[in-house]
Order: sequence, then C-alpha cells, then structure tokens
Amino acid sequence: MSQINIAIAGLGFGAEFIPIYQRHPGANMHAICQRNAKSLNEIGDKYGVAKRYTSYEELLQDPEVHAVHINTPIPNHAEQSIQALEAGKHVACTVPMATSLEDCKRIVELVAKTGLKYMMMETVLYAREFLFMKELYDQGELGKIQFLKASHQQDMSGWPGYWPGLPPMHYATHCVGPILGLTRGEAEYVSCFPSGTIAKEMHACYNSPFAVETCHIKFKDSDLSAQVYRSLFDVARQYRESIEVYGDKKSVEWPLIEGCPLVMHTAKKPEPEIPEEIKCPDFADRLPAEIAPFTTGGVYGGEGGEEHLSFTQGAGHGGSHPHLVHQFVQMLASGNDAYPNAVESANITCTGICAHDSALKGGELIRLPEWSLRD
Repeated sequence: MSQINIAIAGLGFGAEFIPIYQRHPGANMHAICQRNAKSLNEIGDKYGVAKRYTSYEELLQDPEVHAVHINTPIPNHAEQSIQALEAGKHVACTVPMATSLEDCKRIVELVAKTGLKYMMMETVLYAREFLFMKELYDQGELGKIQFLKASHQQDMSGWPGYWPGLPPMHYATHCVGPILGLTRGEAEYVSCFPSGTIAKEMHACYNSPFAVETCHIKFKDSDLSAQVYRSLFDVARQYRESIEVYGDKKSVEWPLIEGCPLVMHTAKKPEPEIPEEIKCPDFADRLPAEIAPFTTGGVYGGEGGEEHLSFTQGAGHGGSHPHLVHQFVQMLASGNDAYPNAVESANITCTGICAHDSALKGGELIRLPEWSLRD
C-alpha cells in the first residue's frame, strides 16, 4: 500500500483534516461523506475532493477506501466505528470512543478479531504542551512522577443537538487521555463525586443534573493516582484542556489562562527561584515537511492562510491535528499501533464512563473492565 486511501465522515470539525491528508506523503484524500449534499459539495469543491457520499453505508461499500476518519457527533461514534470495522476498514475516530461500556467492548473485540487498526484521535495527547511534558518525562528530567492532575472545562451553552445535559465524564478523554498517556499507564479503578447542578431543563436529557464531576483515578500496577475534573454547563470558566504533572525533580503546570506560558517548578532551588515561566516549544519538526505548517494556524500555512476552526474558537488543540494524521497514517503503513490503540482508547474512554457511574452512586469505587486493560 504505497498510499493510504482515506475517507472522512463528518465535515464540520472533520473538514479541517482534509488539507492535512492531502499534503501527507503517505495518504490519499480519497473521499468525503456528509448527509447534507449542499455542504458536501461546497467542501468537496473547495478542497478538490471528487469522490463524495451522502450515505455512510455507501461509503463503506467503496472497495478503494482503506480507512475511515470519523468526525461525526458523539452518539454516532460507536455505531459508525463498528460498521467500518465490520466492512473491513481501519478506523480513526474523534473522541470519545463511545458512551457505553458495551460499545467500547464491541470495538475492542472487532479489532482483535479482524486485525484492523483503530485509533482514537485524542487531541491533547499530541498538543505541544503535552508533547513537551512527555519529552521531559521520557528524558528523566521530571524524576519520579508523584501525582497528576488534569481538567477540561468548556461552556457548551447554545450548542445544538445532543450536548445539553451531557454528563461531564462521558466526554472526559481530553483530561483522562493525557493523564494516562504521559506514563502510558492504565486506569484500574475510579471514584468520582458530583458537585453543583445545571439548569433544571437539562436534567432529563441524560438523567444527570451534575455541573461538575471530579474523579480520582488509581493506576494499575503503580503507586500513582490522578485527579481529573470536568464541567460543560453553568460554570464560569474560559475553555481549558490541561494536564499538570508533579515529579520529585521537576513539576510542570498548564497555564491558567490560554496564551500564557507553562510554569515549571524545580526542586532544591531557593524558594523564590523554584518556579519559572516556560515558553512551550512547537514540535513541528517531528512531522513530514509537507504537513509541519499545520501546527500553527493557517490551513495552508504562510501569511494570510485560512484559520482552522479550532484556532478561531480558542486553543487550537495545541497544534495536534497534523500529529494525529501522521500517527494514523504511519500506523497503517507500518502495521505498528499508534497511541492510543483500541484497548488503550477503551481504557481512556471507560474511565469517564465508570466515573459517571461512580458519581451517580455517591463516589462508589468502580473497577475498569478487564478487557480495557492491556495483556
């Protein structure tokens, strides 16, 4: 397979990936899919993608499609991933993997049965801030990791469809992913407490009234634990996806305000010198030259380039999009799993699902299912 034929399903957020695949030397942007024919054709004309589908089922019947990148609404992720795997297609899927343990298990089983590849496209795992912390960890500069903390807070008021009342931990991968990804650890069990209440008219949407959910995660085969917290409605907070890591040599804290520098704390310095602000480097040099410009802003790169929606809305997902594409394409070309693979994606996603279950039960300890753990 000299080039991987990619099909993208869902062209809101998904359209941002079209030019990255088009420029990746190992990929061919083969087809796009959206139910709205007018929007489909506008996007197809804009990016010069000839093969277009308004039916996902018809797309999966295309024998030239090697892999599907799913960017549809959250309620469709599991069903469409399962359909694609059953049709013999590799899958990249935006977060979360699913919203039920049963669906996560089905995807894990299908990947094991078919030998196909699955990757959950978790942006924070390839954001420049996370890559910086991961590099420090891998080089031993942080020392022994003692504690991890992460958050994802976002005001979803006014967002359409399935969003109102969504349990915070059902969309927790942006904070659970980096917590587990830094050490490549696994969640063994969780305890989660709810706090506050959202507007009453949203309570019945998912039978969940919680404004904030805070979860403690116990790592498997480790002395580590972590804390993550999530909010989606009725909490005054700028958009933030963060991870903070505390080691015995150095600790790194995500900025409280978007655009501010990271803060690094170094042990054994005089007290006033312990913290220092750090400008986070970009990691575009890890990418093929053709897609490296996509870490910073313009869709086509260069002065006057068109902005990614993710940049105009706020954080820009830390320049992660080209890294995600590159990891997925490399995985399919080499046969070696990228992080997170199906089991790892399930462990990340099921952490949030189990956390919400724990919150409903007053913080009861909930163990992750055995099939969400690596052998």
